[in-house]
Amino acid sequence: MKLSLLTKLRQQNPIVLNISNFVTVQDVANGINAIGGSPIMSEEIAETEAMVQMSRAVALNLGAFTEAQVAHIRKMGRLANEYGKPVILDPVAVGAVKYRLEVAQRLLTDFQVSVIRGNAGEIAALAEVDWAAKGIDAGEGSGDLVEIAKAAASRYHCVVILSGPTDVISDGKNVVKVENGTPLFQLHVGSGDMLSSIVGVFDAVADGDDFEAAQTACLVFAASGQLVAEELGAELPGTFSMKLMDKLHLVTEADIEKIAKFK
Repeated sequence: MKLSLLTKLRQQNPIVLNISNFVTVQDVANGINAIGGSPIMSEEIAETEAMVQMSRAVALNLGAFTEAQVAHIRKMGRLANEYGKPVILDPVAVGAVKYRLEVAQRLLTDFQVSVIRGNAGEIAALAEVDWAAKGIDAGEGSGDLVEIAKAAASRYHCVVILSGPTDVISDGKNVVKVENGTPLFQLHVGSGDMLSSIVGVFDAVADGDDFEAAQTACLVFAASGQLVAEELGAELPGTFSMKLMDKLHLVTEADIEKIAKFK
């Protein structure tokens, strides 16, 4: 776990290009900015190449899309591959809606992703494991989450983050579990989208080590949320959202090391 990536990204302030879910776009932009990156959003396909060229990483969110936006995502992913920029994909609700799963699967054959970040239902769907997902929520299912993450990573030749009370990160062979966090993340709709784009910030400075970037981003994000929850002492989702931004901006390597739980 290279917590030094946190200091490195704050020194370099990398630009992360996003196609975002309109529901959470402000959370995503503020989260990237708070942690130390520089967010840029795009909804116009004509500017795609220039945007990809100026970015250090690309984060693609399938939270709310049209066919025209799918074409934009496809072009952005292909250009990111061409220019050697890491690509993070957030396959929102692919475990609950067949059409979304079909779109995600097509995109995953159109370009190579570096990291997929999703909940148990989403990752199980991509791995073709039966699971009862519910909308954007993970839902309930049975199965070994480690094996599901490994299967999805092997299938798509990338790093997979299976988010939950314990985040499971795998490159298909190796596995890291991040056990920090708080249930308050589940009361903040933008949490998963924020994490996906923050993975992009870490991957932008990880010198091609997607696995290291993914696990470190998960630890920093989860530990930051846990620290906020411990300070609040109650379920205050609105306050949590506000203070999470503050903590992402102020948290240090030492703060995280004190409470880090991973294996």
